Amino acid sequence: MNSIILIGLVITFLTLIPVWRQFKSHPRGLLVLFFAEMWERFSYYGMRALLIFYLTQHFLFDDETAQGFYGSYTSLVYLTPLIGGILADRYLGTRKAVAFGALLLVAGHFLMAYEGKPAQQILTYNNQSYDFVVTGRGSSRAVQIKISDKLYGFSPDKDGALLINGYEGSEQLPTRLEKDSYSLSVTGRDQTAQNVLFLALSFIILGVSFLKPNISSLVGQLYEKNDPRRDPGFTLYYYGINLGAFWASILCGLLGQTVGWWAGFGLAGIGMLAGWVVFVWGAPMLEGRGEPNEPAILKQSFIGPLNKEWGIYLLSILGLGLLWLLVQRHEVVGYLLMAGSILILSYLAYLMMTSLTKIESHRIILAIILIFAATVFFTLFEQAGSSLNQFANRNTELSLAGISLQASQTQSFNTGFILILAPIFSALWAFLGRRDRDFSAPMKFSFALVQVGLGFLVLVYGAQFAGDDHKVPLIFLMLAYLFHTTGELFISPVGLSQMTKLATASLISTLMAVWFLASAWAQWLGSIIAKLTATKTIAGQVLDPAASLATYVKVFQDIGLYAIGIGILLFFLSFALKKLAHGIK
Repeated sequence: MNSIILIGLVITFLTLIPVWRQFKSHPRGLLVLFFAEMWERFSYYGMRALLIFYLTQHFLFDDETAQGFYGSYTSLVYLTPLIGGILADRYLGTRKAVAFGALLLVAGHFLMAYEGKPAQQILTYNNQSYDFVVTGRGSSRAVQIKISDKLYGFSPDKDGALLINGYEGSEQLPTRLEKDSYSLSVTGRDQTAQNVLFLALSFIILGVSFLKPNISSLVGQLYEKNDPRRDPGFTLYYYGINLGAFWASILCGLLGQTVGWWAGFGLAGIGMLAGWVVFVWGAPMLEGRGEPNEPAILKQSFIGPLNKEWGIYLLSILGLGLLWLLVQRHEVVGYLLMAGSILILSYLAYLMMTSLTKIESHRIILAIILIFAATVFFTLFEQAGSSLNQFANRNTELSLAGISLQASQTQSFNTGFILILAPIFSALWAFLGRRDRDFSAPMKFSFALVQVGLGFLVLVYGAQFAGDDHKVPLIFLMLAYLFHTTGELFISPVGLSQMTKLATASLISTLMAVWFLASAWAQWLGSIIAKLTATKTIAGQVLDPAASLATYVKVFQDIGLYAIGIGILLFFLSFALKKLAHGIK
């Protein structure tokens, strides 16, 4: 058995027992939502662990292009819940929205399993073309140049020249190619597979738009406003999210990088199908929560009698074409984020001026401030699937104490730490709450920002221990994820809970969607930061590991220091900000 799988089983067994015991004091519906979201996160994080490698190693997109696609996709994943939340509030109800979103996700993840033929990297010199040949997969993946039916390695020389190792040279091709004497191009990129990829991502985006804000809203609906079980309940729910994500990174990452991309993505699809089955089967345990406010009314349409519910489903499917275009256009997604932010903030401002009381308005203002802080946090935290994932692959020694990993499996560090720490944090918040000694939400957010910054500075410090291969010992990446995890536990489950507390009953899903808008901005801004770490690659392999490491160190140091500075500022402001909650803990 793979060592990381054995470790995962031990962690799951040891942490699930105390978690399971805590469910006895919570509504039965929490268990249904726990398992449904666990499988949904299994599918999402299984795919996410592989996506940046799929783009750069299968389709051979350069770093900046791949980061742009990745950022557009992940931004839309968190932007579209604005629509899904409002539609659930006004028409569908949260239960039907979640079920519909889950079906779309099943389709999207299974479409990801179609990979087509890999692209081919070509070097052209003196009007002659030479193929690069890829052998092996995952951590054993190697790229060599093919010259006269023989394979040779390559490495960088000073001034950007390319050295062909072990090659004696000829009149047609010397052993040292000057920087501007050769060109690199990509051929054989499977257009059908590329189109299927963007369609699959579109299905996933649309599915998340209906599922993500509404399943979190359902958790909040299980509890009364001031129920002391609410925060512990959200933390248990968050444990379920990370249980799915933990195993997704281990299993989907292993299959995707050793067996084939189709295997990793296909397993993610099976996980999502399991999530849909659990939710439909367990819906009666929700005891009527999440149902629409009024029954659907049939109206005549060009295809016959049609009610609002089925009209929403039909228009959503038609919207896949728009998403297919947007996921390929990073800048346009940025404009949409700006427009969506202006629209939703204007809507909330209008409500504060016309229908909300002063206290309700103050709480909405506090929620918006917390959302801004969350944007900063997640901009850095979500480097995990992009720049940190590539850092693991390119500049990290992927073995420790005899255990070797695939780069995508390092995504399990964050979620593994959460499995261990989430029950402890849940008990801590409950303990402090009973004694009225809990930290305010703004203070927790400030601690989270400092910790995410420290995580990046750990990697900066660890760079001095890199060997001749310019790879940082794995322990430093683990420590970075540990800081990020403790920061996440100060902000994510607490933030979800705060949105449901601070919102009026009619705005729960809408404000939850605004919370996810913060993540949409974070993903888009995060892709801009990830692009700063871009380096030259050949067939998905870094040409100059030393330059790659130096780039990562510079970027990680800058963002780490900025995060700590903003966190310290928020800490001092937190004493005044907590007054805007008007008694809500």
